[in-house]
Amino acid sequence: MCSSSSPSARRWDGSRASAPRRRSLRIAPDSTSRLLRCGQTASCRECGNPVEWYLRADDRLVQLHPHELSAARVPESCRWHVSCGIAHPVGDGSGWCRLAHALLCPARPTSPAAQQLSGLRRSLALRTRRLLDAGVLAPHATPAGGPPPGEAVCRPARPVVQLLFVRYLASRPVDEIQCVAQTLRRTRCTAEVLGPGALQGVWTLVPVSAHHGQLALPSDVMAVYSLSALPYQEQLRWRAQRCEQHAAATVAGDLAVADWEPFDPIRHHEHIGTRLPSRGRRPGGHAPRQARP
Repeated sequence: MCSSSSPSARRWDGSRASAPRRRSLRIAPDSTSRLLRCGQTASCRECGNPVEWYLRADDRLVQLHPHELSAARVPESCRWHVSCGIAHPVGDGSGWCRLAHALLCPARPTSPAAQQLSGLRRSLALRTRRLLDAGVLAPHATPAGGPPPGEAVCRPARPVVQLLFVRYLASRPVDEIQCVAQTLRRTRCTAEVLGPGALQGVWTLVPVSAHHGQLALPSDVMAVYSLSALPYQEQLRWRAQRCEQHAAATVAGDLAVADWEPFDPIRHHEHIGTRLPSRGRRPGGHAPRQARP
């Protein structure tokens, strides 16, 4: 005999049956596996709090707070929404919105636009303090105090890398860029793109030029980690952000989005270094090579 019971909001054991949360998916244009993508869960490198990486309409990446907030609490100029896997810097007219993590990050200066979100910022700061006390998060210099003496010269936290005649802003130091490929255990590869036997680029000083009609920049030259002298296939490996082992394995898919962000001298002016990292050393003990144009 067929059952004629209607769907209920509770399971057979009396527990509430909650509908799964729907998430927007899309295919990443640079994914070798062509897997459907949604927000890539990660942790902020500066404060350790969870974030979600999303692609914008211009293919740039943005870090969003992983939870939705009431639109009434967020200023209109700070609202974001996600549609079809793309993050848009505007509200969608509903009572809920997303928020860029940069406004809440305890490691960054407080923005005047985020005064209404001071309570949420304090809770993130408390979690950051717990991570620091537990030794899970390495302490970083506060933006107000600036980097430690010699740190900006020895090891840029976000270096500018030139490959395939395009300049990109890396999300971490050159020797810490991690492979994005998926291993056989379905975890992210822990190897670095700049492996022990990989070909190295050179640090060089290049002219900085603003676009026509933009404001003048504070410096005339900038330090760039150039990979232009490397073979074409090696530069493709860097842009795909894969280690030497997974660069040859075409069947391995990507488990994360590559961290490259197109460099803009106006938006990223705080990351422009005017001196070469002369005293920096890689874990293998080899000092980075230097060159001048």
